[in-house]
Order: sequence, then structure tokens, then C-alpha cells
Amino acid sequence: MSLKTITPALVSLDGAAGDKSDVIRALAARVVAEGRATDADALYADAWARELKDETGLPGGIAIPHAKSPSVTVPTLAFARLEPGVDFGAPDGPADLVFLIAAPADAAEAHLAVLSKLARSLMTEEFTSGLRAARTPEDVVALVDEAIGEGEASTATKAAAASAGAAPEAGAALRIDGRPARIVAVTSCATGIAHTFMAADALTAAGTKNGVALTVEPQGSSGYQAIQQSIIDDADAVIFANDVDVREEARFAGKPVVRSTVKRGIEQPDQLIAEAVAVAADPNGARVTASGGSSAASAATNLSWGANLKRILLTGVSYMIPFVAGGGLLIAISFLPFLGGYGIALAHGSSGMNNAVYTLTHFAIWNLPPEGLGYYLGAIAFEIGSVSLGFLVPALAGYIAFAIADRPGIAPGFVAGAIAVFMNAGFLGGLIGGLLAGYAAWLIGRPAVPRWLRGLMPVVIIPLGASIIASGLMLLILGAPIAWLMTQLTAFLNGLSGAGAIFLGVILGLMMCFDLGGPVNKVAYAFAVAGLAAQTDASFHIMAAVMVAGMVPPLGMALASTVLYRRGFTEVERENGAAAWLLGLSFISEGAIPFAAADPLRVIPANLAGGAVAGALAMAFGVGSRAPHGGIFVFFAIDPVWGFLLALAAGTLVTAFLVVGLKRFAAPRIVTRAAVEAEQPVPATVAA
Repeated sequence: MSLKTITPALVSLDGAAGDKSDVIRALAARVVAEGRATDADALYADAWARELKDETGLPGGIAIPHAKSPSVTVPTLAFARLEPGVDFGAPDGPADLVFLIAAPADAAEAHLAVLSKLARSLMTEEFTSGLRAARTPEDVVALVDEAIGEGEASTATKAAAASAGAAPEAGAALRIDGRPARIVAVTSCATGIAHTFMAADALTAAGTKNGVALTVEPQGSSGYQAIQQSIIDDADAVIFANDVDVREEARFAGKPVVRSTVKRGIEQPDQLIAEAVAVAADPNGARVTASGGSSAASAATNLSWGANLKRILLTGVSYMIPFVAGGGLLIAISFLPFLGGYGIALAHGSSGMNNAVYTLTHFAIWNLPPEGLGYYLGAIAFEIGSVSLGFLVPALAGYIAFAIADRPGIAPGFVAGAIAVFMNAGFLGGLIGGLLAGYAAWLIGRPAVPRWLRGLMPVVIIPLGASIIASGLMLLILGAPIAWLMTQLTAFLNGLSGAGAIFLGVILGLMMCFDLGGPVNKVAYAFAVAGLAAQTDASFHIMAAVMVAGMVPPLGMALASTVLYRRGFTEVERENGAAAWLLGLSFISEGAIPFAAADPLRVIPANLAGGAVAGALAMAFGVGSRAPHGGIFVFFAIDPVWGFLLALAAGTLVTAFLVVGLKRFAAPRIVTRAAVEAEQPVPATVAA
């Protein structure tokens, strides 16, 4: 028999809590105490990351923090009724009813469906009133069991289901051509568990109340049942209440559209329906693009111009990095002494292209370069790596365009990136070309077109038009000045020596250690990775400085918490410190995040100091790295290794000793209730 989703031990009634972070951490600890998750900190971190993305407070004093987390082993609900309530960002005030919805990262559809039923029940007055009136945890469990189908359906639930039916007559404002408006809607949230279904139910209820024929498609984590195409074709307008991309959006091409967050679908369903009716009657109103490629438009709806541009550029970088990582490591492997050695970059000739393993004649295992089998394999690795690196700029441009215009932007973006390579405009040319291609594709796809033309738009018309615009501008106007600028930048970097190179190392080290995997860190890393395509000494030095600085924060925290000053750290921090050794040695800066989050005013300055020292020393020693990632596992691609190790050791020691000194002699850390309760199996922040 499967475990029930909620038990009395997962319920807390009328407890007090400091803030929403305390509540989430306390409920996460309860889930772990019941053996339903393995790591309270990991579950808290996943739920808190979701909360930071979009607050989970809802009207009516409700909050539903939720997450899919690898630490969760059993789909679970944990509940707290708070006195007084805690602010979760709802427009009408604090929440006194809080459910933590915890699902495994690979939760089955049936489990996710159970958790989604709870979200829907929270939209009913009978359910929330019952939770507030419950006297014991067992009463709460009985109510939730009925709501999610793990108990007998309640009379109120059955009555509500039976009463759903005839809709009232629509008012004049919600009629189109004398009949009730026909609207379709799609809802989805980041996790696809709670908000998705609550918005769907809120819109459905509002449609019934207003006499509108409204069909909703919740796109949850457990999948979705697509609305029949005939219903979409007959609809007057579509509502997209989404925090993530709409799946198969091309089905709605040409329809008048209202876009909003999923939370607005919960809080303001009547207004959304009214807006949908209004846009259906407006010939100049927004339409779903013919390409169906509006994920960028959806994502940009709630972002400022600067935040949206950052999202676009980081999307391009994230898709580009695998090309560089694979290609760079293959080139680094080709430099191994028992393969080609560093000389293979200049001497391999056509060994890789003019031979195949079944045509080899003089490449015997025992022969020395340039005839040995090892040399031949090194030449093959070098060729594959070089070709992979050649995709760096086109991939950057292609996926920048993808972030703007979805799939129709990929082809013109790749072409614009290839033109940038052709004109020696480098990664800066690829960046600008990708932006041009993406916005050109987006603009071409905006107008509504006849149905017979829609199928040609994403595969012919948009790629053709956007390629002509973006690549034409690069060739005719922008390419030459960008190429000149890149030449000057390359010459400047190659000419750096002494104090100039050391200063650059300091700047890169500070950027790598400031936000530990955040935007500033990614800018520095992307700058270094993009430079590897040039295969110059300056690019290798920059890559080495970035890598060694990024390794310092987790190693420094590991040294401080597990060796130098164990009593200055909590038990959880010491456990994180043990894991941070491997993370730091692997060049995973995020290993220091738990320390920075718990004590930012002392940890972040220590990280910055160590990173600056490491970056400066790497530049001073002339350390170069031909591999874009890997830490100690790519030492064969780092030269001189002694310089890299010395810079790493110095930066790690500076960070470790500085954070120990700050903890011992600076003002004591303000210990939050969450930090204290992280040490307890059953937190006191939510009463037992």
C-alpha cells in the first residue's frame, strides 16, 4: 500500500513563525523528519528558489510554496496553520494557511495529479473554512484526504460538483455577434503542480459566472490534454496565463490573445476574460504569431527591458557552452604527451582527414610522431575539437535569436553568426548578429496571416526574411567595424603584460567570486570561453585566471569549515564544507552558495579577496588553460601547472583565513530562526 500524501505528523496548528523563509524551512524539516525526503536544506533551497521566482501567496490567506526536488522520495503535503499569519506576497495580506507541496524530481503523473487536486480545492470556500475550523491534525488530514481523493468525497465536494452546470446568461459586454463569447485558455507555472491548476479552476469558475464558453488547458508537470483543434478554431480569443513557454503554441496562431502571469489567472480571472473579449473585438489587438514562436514574448511580458536582454544573452551563452566545453576538452586531450603533444596544433597536417582506421599503413603503435597511432588519434581529437569550437559564434548567435523568436529565429541566427565568423567579427559580431536575427524574425512573425500561409511562415518566410535582414546588415554595414573593434581588443589583450595583466586578473577574479554562478560570474566565464576560439596565449591566460578564481570560494569555505575553525560553523555548514572540497576542485563555484546565503556580510568579502589574489597570481605567473572547465581534472591542459596550483593555494588560504578572522573578531552573525531550526529535526518555528 502506498504512503498517504499527508499524515498528522506533517500538520502544525496555530504555530508562530518569523517570516516565510522560516515557515518553508520548518515544513521542509518536517518532511525530512517523516522520512519523505533526504535533505531538508536541499528541499528548502528548491522551494525557496521557486518562491524567489514568484511569490506563492494567494488571496484569502493562503500560501502554497512548492517544489520538485531530487531530495524528495515520496510526494508529500506539509501544512501549517499560523497565528499570526505570515506575508507570502498575496495582495490582500498575510497567509495563515500554508501548504508545502513537495514532489520528487521524477514524480509520476499520478502523484502530480494528486498534488494538483489540493491546489484546486484551495479555491473553494468550504475547504479553506474547514482548515481554519479544524481542531486537530487528524481533522486536517481528513479534509485533505477528501480533497485529493485519498478519502471519501465530502458532501460539500459532491454538492459543488453537482451544482456545476448551467451558466448564467452572459452580459452584453461579454457577447460577440449576439452570442456568448468563446474563449480558450492555457495555464502553466514553473513547477506545473499548483498555480497551473488553480488558475485553470479560477478561469473556469469565472467563465461560468459570466456566461462565457471557456475551455482551459492546464499544462502541468503530469502532462496535459490538448484542447480539440476545432474548439480552438471556433474560439474568439485565447488567454495565456503562463510563467513558462506555452507548449505547441502554433495551434493558436492568428487568434486574439491576452498574455499574463499564471498568478493573475488566479487573482483576476474576471478581468482576464473581459480583456479577452475586448481584444477579440479589436482589429489592432495582439495576436498569436503565425510561427507560434512566442516563448520569448511570453517570458518578456513580466520583465524589464534590461532583465529581458540579460535573459536573452544568457540563453545564448548557456547553449553555446557545450560546444566550447566539448571542443576545448578534445583539443586539450590531443595535447597529451602520449598522443600528439602541444605541437600537434601546428604539425598534424592532414593526418586526421586523409586517413581512416582501416586505411592506416605507417601509423604503427610504436612509431614516433608524426607517424605513431597515438599521434593519429591525437590528430583526430584535435580535428573534432577544432570543428566543435568553430560552432561557438554561430551557436551563440543562433540561440540568442532563439531566445527572442523561438525556433524560427534559430536558422537566421546561425547564419548571422557564420557571417560574423566569415568577417572576423568574433563573438561580439555573433552577439549583435543574433540580436538582429532574433528581432527580425520576431517582427516578421507578428502580423496575422491567412491560414494557408501559416505553415510556410516558420519554415520558409521567417528564416528567409530574417536571414536577409540580419546577415545583410552584418555584411553591408556592421561587420567591418565590429571586426576592427575585435582586432583592437585582441591586440590589447595580447599586449597585456605586467601590471595590466595582473589588473585584468583581479577584475576577473572579483567577477567570478561575486555571485557564484550568477549573472556577473557568467559574464566573466562567457568572456573567457568565447576567447578560447582565438587559441592565443592571451585567451589561455584569461581562461586560467577565470578557472582558478572560480575554484577558490568553495575550497576556501571547505578549508575554513572542516579544518581551521570547525566550531565557527554549524553542523550543516560543516557537512556542506565536506562536499565543497570536491565541488571546488571540479571548478563548481556554486559549492560556496550555502555559506554566502547564511552569512553574506563575511563570506562574500572573503571570497572576493581570495578570488582577486588567485586571478592576479595566475596572470602574473603566465598560467594558461586550453580547457574551459574541469578544475584539477584537466591539469594536462594547464601550463605551467605549478603556477596554477600556487595561485589556487594562495587564493584558498586568503579566503579561508579571512572568513575565519571575520567570524572570530567581527560582529557576530545575526542568526535567523531558520538557521537555528535547520539543526533541529522538528522545528520550533511551527508548533508541533
